Amino acid sequence: MRLLDTIRGPRDLDALSHDQLEELAREIREVLVASVSKTGGHLGPNLGVVELTIAIHRVFDSPRDPIIFDTGHQSYVHKLLTGRQDFSSLRQTGGLAGYPQRSESEHDVVESSHASSSLSWADGISKAFEMTGQGDRHVVAVVGDGALTGGMTWEALNNISDDNTRNLVVVVNDNGRSYAPTIGGMARFLNSVRTKQSYRTLHLRSRSAFDKLGSPGRAFYRGVRGGLHGFLSRFSGNEALYSNLDIKYIGPIDGHDERAVEEALRQAKSYGAPVIVHTITDKGRGYEPARRDVADQFHAVGQIDPETGESIEKASAPSWTGVFADELVSLAERDERLVGITAAMLRPTGLHRMAERFPARVFDVGIAEQHAATSAAGLAFGGLHPVVAVYATFINRAFDQVLMDVALHKAGVTFVLDRAGVTGPDGPSHHGVWDLSILQVVPGIRIAAPRDSVRLAEELGEAVRVDDGPTVLRFPKGTVGTEYEAVRRTDDGVDVLVESERRDVLIVTVGPMAGIGLEVAQRLEAQGIGATVVDPRWVVPVPQSVVELAADYRIVVSIEDGIRVGGIGTRIRQDLREAGVDTAVTEVGLPDEFLDHGSRGDILERVGLTPQHIARDVTAMVLGSKLPHARNAGIELPSDTAPQPRV
Repeated sequence: MRLLDTIRGPRDLDALSHDQLEELAREIREVLVASVSKTGGHLGPNLGVVELTIAIHRVFDSPRDPIIFDTGHQSYVHKLLTGRQDFSSLRQTGGLAGYPQRSESEHDVVESSHASSSLSWADGISKAFEMTGQGDRHVVAVVGDGALTGGMTWEALNNISDDNTRNLVVVVNDNGRSYAPTIGGMARFLNSVRTKQSYRTLHLRSRSAFDKLGSPGRAFYRGVRGGLHGFLSRFSGNEALYSNLDIKYIGPIDGHDERAVEEALRQAKSYGAPVIVHTITDKGRGYEPARRDVADQFHAVGQIDPETGESIEKASAPSWTGVFADELVSLAERDERLVGITAAMLRPTGLHRMAERFPARVFDVGIAEQHAATSAAGLAFGGLHPVVAVYATFINRAFDQVLMDVALHKAGVTFVLDRAGVTGPDGPSHHGVWDLSILQVVPGIRIAAPRDSVRLAEELGEAVRVDDGPTVLRFPKGTVGTEYEAVRRTDDGVDVLVESERRDVLIVTVGPMAGIGLEVAQRLEAQGIGATVVDPRWVVPVPQSVVELAADYRIVVSIEDGIRVGGIGTRIRQDLREAGVDTAVTEVGLPDEFLDHGSRGDILERVGLTPQHIARDVTAMVLGSKLPHARNAGIELPSDTAPQPRV
């Protein structure tokens, strides 16, 4: 039997010897590679925190001592050590989540996988423990070095260091990378600590000297190791990073030396005040294909061959990200004003291609979306046109800056939102379903949603020519699907994809929902219901031709992959009423709830965002058996007669 099979909870680790812990670490890495290679997921980060996570659970008593991961993609080992060893359906419907999830285990505290928030959580929890007389409980925050580029981390540290009586341990998992190598002055400082010869030489010489004394010498070395680390870190200048914060610092520690990490954590636990434990780890540790991966050391992978690390997923078409990346380079070659900005996601958002072509015109600001947006406003004021590329879910973090710094100042900034809509296996915090509702309230904003690769290139070109306010371009995760040609385009740029002689239903689709809209129209036509499908291309503001078309139809159906509350359908309905058009509108989209992880298809099926479900509902509305009722619901009209709009 494997040692891992005997671990049903953290306290099962207590009885293991250090030799057994080394064997357990080896088994965990084997399980991670074997499991994640089948399902996909965050492999590299978890291979790098095996010994660190074991040590944390040996020293602290989870869940009584809450452990908070920043971000949660490094929590797979934590899951294995807390009784969740069935990784066969990781990130799939009904399987384990790819991030901490409270419904899975009492050991999971913070579910959000948005970075740089853990110290604020830890600050609040530790304050609550102190105020409620639970002074024997500890709080542990595991922070990747990439998270230190986020402003919330430093806001929290400022408050934590102002109150030095709480049992709070901050473990810095320093591997020099978030997705790609971590950037910025903070990263350069930590990198100098990792590589500084004075620290490494003193550390190795001191250990060698004690080793020569045999077992007594090694025992003595372990006993003084914490103090030695403190001395050596001071000698190497590392405490300069935290000296002004008035917070205890221990490190740097080899994060793959479980015994050393455990000793440092025990010192931190007994200190009786906030402590930072600085550990240095290797992303992808123990798996050579990950170590050789220059791009991101297998930060996140799809299905791979576990022996070679090669992907076994074959893309049938270019990805949305790839199309954007190539088109932006093409535009940048023709327009020297274009610059790119991303928040620690150069490669995932496709900006790496522009960085390779124009390295001086691309800025990675770290995990700092707020700063990215306001910095972009400044670049626009200086005469440039910034293209800010982030995941759709992360634009939520920069809403105030989009509103007050970009829009209020009428700055020409283009926001490109990758992974918009239902993304699938990464779960609630990664679905990009809020951007349409959140951003359309920004005065003067213009939002485009391309339906295919041709329109993506077209609309990106249009967006970067706008210099008097913010523009947004959103597209989903994965490969670009079918190219849908229009039968005609209105004067204000709306594409009519199919047009029925019988004007019963006007279907307005948002971006890639065009495919669903066209299939709905076919199903309605089969029921004798005439349906026209239009793609506004620019969905905010609502084009005037959509309002004019709506007046001629019995009902309008909007289809979007954002939440219905405050979505594009709501905007259309409001604009129709303002124009005096009383055509009924039904808004088809996502419910205002946190959608669980699973395949995109499974999620859309569950919420009813499928052609079959939509067509059935619309048919009932036309027949008058479901609200909202179509105009003249239930009345069969001659095929050559269109209903007259009531304005």
